[in-house]
Amino acid sequence: MSVRDSGGSGRAKPATRAPVSFGAFAPRPVERNAVRAAAGQASDIEQVEALPDDAVEVGAVVDAYGLKGWVKVAAHASARQGGDALTSAKRWWLVKGREIKSAPVVAAKSHGDSIVAQLAGPSDRDQALALRGWRVHVRRSDFPALEDDEFYWVDLIGLEVVNESSVALGRVVDLIDNGAHAVLRIEYPAQGKDGQSVTGERLIPFVGVYVKTVDQAAKRIVVDWEADY
Repeated sequence: MSVRDSGGSGRAKPATRAPVSFGAFAPRPVERNAVRAAAGQASDIEQVEALPDDAVEVGAVVDAYGLKGWVKVAAHASARQGGDALTSAKRWWLVKGREIKSAPVVAAKSHGDSIVAQLAGPSDRDQALALRGWRVHVRRSDFPALEDDEFYWVDLIGLEVVNESSVALGRVVDLIDNGAHAVLRIEYPAQGKDGQSVTGERLIPFVGVYVKTVDQAAKRIVVDWEADY
């Protein structure tokens, strides 16, 4: 079992082999110089009222790239881990404040630690620079498919965590990439020393020795972990 990071990432079967680091988006290898061109004639960027229901923020436009209207995007996950979601989607949604734009993608590729893309509309550097600061969303349904026992971090957020004795340990609120592997950050209701309700936190490494099953349909993760750890 593994989570693909990013956004953390990797492949590993629990209790059978060591996991690789992972994150919010999958780090499926992307050919660095491979450019994906959108099929058909793309229309220009247009203003829209709302994001798609399954939109996920994956990066932000940080600069222009070249002189022909390409933009440079910093992926939240890193180019390797979140970049494949950016390069595979045929359309991005750009958000700045309350403004939302729908942007057809003509071509996109990884470039160093960033993603560079040509969107329909901008044709020179000044027009590309005008998009700096816009945050990039793509539809979750446009994320590349994963192998068995691989997960996107975004799909683990909110899942209930229980141990093998069915003791509830809380819910996943975040994941942390510590370099060696991902860590589930779990919050649960607790009581402080003054008797007031507080939010407790548990950190459980997302490795096979601890994480036994991830059932997305049941919205549950089963772990080998005790409540008093």
